[in-house]
Amino acid sequence: MSAPVSELGVRAGQPDHATARRVRRAPRTHASRDSGAELSIVSFQDRKAPRIRLALGVIGVLVLAALVLTSIGPMLWLFKAATSTTSETLAQPFALWPSGFHWENFVEAFQRVRFGTYLANTLWICAGNWVLGIVVATTGGYFLAILRPAYAKVISALLLATLFIPGVVSLVPLYLTVIDVPVVGVNLLNSFWAVWLPAAASAFNVLLVERSFAALPRDVFEAARIDGAGTFRVFWSIVLPMSRPILGVVSLLIVIAGYKEFLWPLLVLPDGNMQPLSVALPRLEQTTELSVYLAALFLALAIPVAFFVIFQKQFLNAASSQGAIKE
Repeated sequence: MSAPVSELGVRAGQPDHATARRVRRAPRTHASRDSGAELSIVSFQDRKAPRIRLALGVIGVLVLAALVLTSIGPMLWLFKAATSTTSETLAQPFALWPSGFHWENFVEAFQRVRFGTYLANTLWICAGNWVLGIVVATTGGYFLAILRPAYAKVISALLLATLFIPGVVSLVPLYLTVIDVPVVGVNLLNSFWAVWLPAAASAFNVLLVERSFAALPRDVFEAARIDGAGTFRVFWSIVLPMSRPILGVVSLLIVIAGYKEFLWPLLVLPDGNMQPLSVALPRLEQTTELSVYLAALFLALAIPVAFFVIFQKQFLNAASSQGAIKE
């Protein structure tokens, strides 16, 4: 009896349940699209007008040009000044190479400013910060998120509380600790350890890695422990390979922070031969020709920009809470 009744219902103009659902959904979808379009400044109907489309296109091009000019413009001018003479930069700051390109400014930056020495110091500082920072961040995050001792929440709360303390407040106690390390009694001034150790103790990186490790599936860890994997084996063979995106993000944050750090290296590295670019270049400003100094500044700026362009995908994952659970 069900088949004839269904046929009679359809013949009588009464659609079945599937047809009724499709009929009910169609008006809602169309209405939601129109309502979403009406939420903008220019309605969906107004966008169909040729004048409105032309005006919106022109505004979009102007906004994009303004953004490009304000973001890339200073770097382009710095490149122009770095490849010009000092007299040309002072007399005609916006003239495009009246006497041609002067690439020798970059050569003199390496010879007279010792750009290579300061760049090597900077890279060495960034490398040490990265190694120690990754070790501290991953082991701390593993301890709090995977091992989960009874007092893990207390430690996480204390780490979070340190983020509200300005760095200037702890500058003097940290400096006193560096010049006389407790228990060991060693003075770390003019030593890269004075830069590496404080940079590695980053509560932000530990909490970032902890949140990432906490999102990993715990069933995998339990299965590995059943198979006989120890604590270190789970950390090295399971947690770290599954957390490559967040490790890339933390690595970039550590390297960029170490590259641009100024105040702390200035305090603990008074020897000019050990100073990074961020400290050495401002010190040499008064004794260096302007064109050569601008060439050194351009090289110092181009390195992190190129680094960001190469690893921009990993760097932008820092703003995404899902970056740690991809792959």
